[in-house]
Amino acid sequence: MTSTPDLSHEHSLWPFYKFIAGLDEAGRGALAGPVCVGAVILPDDNPHLSSTLSGVRDSKQLTPRKRDLLNPLIKEASLCWGIGLASANEIDSLGIVPATRLAASRALEMLSHVPSFLLTDFRLELPELDIPQTALVKGDTLSLSIAAASILAKTERDSLMRELDAKYPRYGILLHKGYGTLRHRKAIAEFGFSPIHRRTFRIKNIA
Repeated sequence: MTSTPDLSHEHSLWPFYKFIAGLDEAGRGALAGPVCVGAVILPDDNPHLSSTLSGVRDSKQLTPRKRDLLNPLIKEASLCWGIGLASANEIDSLGIVPATRLAASRALEMLSHVPSFLLTDFRLELPELDIPQTALVKGDTLSLSIAAASILAKTERDSLMRELDAKYPRYGILLHKGYGTLRHRKAIAEFGFSPIHRRTFRIKNIA
């Protein structure tokens, strides 16, 4: 059964924090390409917000076409939004957790309003920021702000991976978006790493 995120967490916080940013990532477990974090602040004064964004779900529960349709709708309905990236080189240099946090910080810097509270998906805590925050397990299935951020992150990353597929066509990136499918792992074994691969990530045996 598909979970439906709602505004219950936001409504409990809005009397105390006006600008609540939802954050989620895409590409954390991939073998190639950047990790991408979306940040979305939804308005606290739109009574039709839930119906306007009724199709928003965890991005993994949606088809690419549905995500592409929802992407502009989320941006239009949001008070503000931002997307941050950390490259494969930064992931190799810093580690995936610090690099994901770096991408999150870049997403927050793009926001036109300074968030007063963060709702993040689990494992996306930002302890270095002096902003009150809550990390929710499966947050993209619970909070509409987090689910909206997950769609922005996923659509942005997929778009970038399509561009990288044209640049590095031997790896079949268009099909797997950089994740460790058997085809991708076989291509790495045959052609070696490209500049967009995360060299510090462990690659499963292709046998």
